[in-house]
Order: sequence, then structure tokens, then C-alpha cells
Amino acid sequence: MGSPRRQRKQFEIPKRKWDATRIKEERRLVTDYGLKNMHELWRMKTVLRKIRREARRLQSGKGKKIAERTEALLKRVKSFLISEPKSIDDMLALETRDLLERRLETRVVRSGLCSTMLQARQVITHGHIAIRGQRINAPSYLVKFSEDGELGWFKQPIQVNPKPQPISSTSAPKFQSSQPEVTELTQQVQPAGETS
Repeated sequence: MGSPRRQRKQFEIPKRKWDATRIKEERRLVTDYGLKNMHELWRMKTVLRKIRREARRLQSGKGKKIAERTEALLKRVKSFLISEPKSIDDMLALETRDLLERRLETRVVRSGLCSTMLQARQVITHGHIAIRGQRINAPSYLVKFSEDGELGWFKQPIQVNPKPQPISSTSAPKFQSSQPEVTELTQQVQPAGETS
């Protein structure tokens, strides 16, 4: 038996699926931040969209208990997006990159534990990264500002290969064969029955 509640998507799909400029921008974000697919990016955009939607509602004064809702939203944003939000306008100025910078995968690379996003993703999913001694194996985990200094290896550090340096054609040594070049056959082969 599964969960009694209805399983829902964690993201909202774009309204225009085949918009070329949006697709280019999203592909760039996926490659820059090492995301697995577009669904991960859409999930982060949905989180940001909900925050901005609530901020616009509070700014317009719609609904009840505006002071309490403003306090709750500021507390949520202060924990992992903006260290010191001064007003609702700061929340409306947030972009997708701001949210992607707070993912565990990105924080591992920025802290220097790994050299690439894909390497960080693999290390996280294999369970080698911990925050405050607690193992976290979800690359999409949003790291709070208070947890930034607590990021490290789980139990013992592992050896991570540094980023490989590209080999240029001028600095690369030329291939040399271990066998000498044969220019001419100097010895003559004698027939099998003859000896000299």
C-alpha cells in the first residue's frame, strides 16, 4: 500500500513548450548546474514561482492575516535564499540562478570538495556528503545559510580526482614507436636445404 494521498507533480510545465529562447536558456542552466533533466529545473522554477506569487499577493494586500503571512514568507526566504531580506521587493527580484546556487550539488562544488557538478552529484548520491554529521544523498537539497559552514565529508574524506587539464597539440609529446623503422630488407633469405 502506498500513501493515501494523491501523488502530484512537484513542478509546473511551461505554458509554451516549444519556445526556442526558453529552451536555449534552460539547456544552459541544466548544463551549468549539472541537472539530470528539465524536470529538476522546472521544480526549482516552481518553488521560486510560488514564493514570488505569495510576495505579489502580500504586496497587493489580498487575503487575511497579511502580517503573519509576510513574517512566514520572510522567514522561509531568509533561511536559504536571501541572508537579510529587507522587503518584499527583494523576494520579487530573485531569479532561478539564485535558487540553483543553494542546491547541495552546487554548494559542494563551490566549497571545493569536488571539481565538477557531475562529480558532486555522484559523490552525493553515493552518500559521501554530510551536513552537521548527517548524511544527505539528495543533490536537490536546498542548503540553508546556517548549514553552509557545516558541509563536509561523511565519516572519512574520499580521494576525488582533480579536473583533467586539456592537452594542447603543441605541448603533447609525439607518439614514437618502440620498434625501429625498416627501410630495406638487407638480409637475403636462403632456401631451406642450402647451408653455406
